[in-house]
Amino acid sequence: MKVLFIGDIVGNVGRQMIEDYLYRIRKDYQIDFVIANVENATHGKGLNRKHYDFFTFEGVDCMTMGNHTFDKKELL
Repeated sequence: MKVLFIGDIVGNVGRQMIEDYLYRIRKDYQIDFVIANVENATHGKGLNRKHYDFFTFEGVDCMTMGNHTFDKKELL
């Protein structure tokens, strides 16, 4: 099994990189499972529902978070 771990995705630039490259990386390297740290994905701090749905759609299988986990209350 091949696992890809993506460290801290930050803001719009990080989300754009996922949109532009994740599908191709999964295909080219036959990745079975993608884990990404998304604690700074929404404007550099926390994660909102819209961006959670985005990552799920783009092929992130598991999302990790850290000290900014609860900065966006709507995620709860």
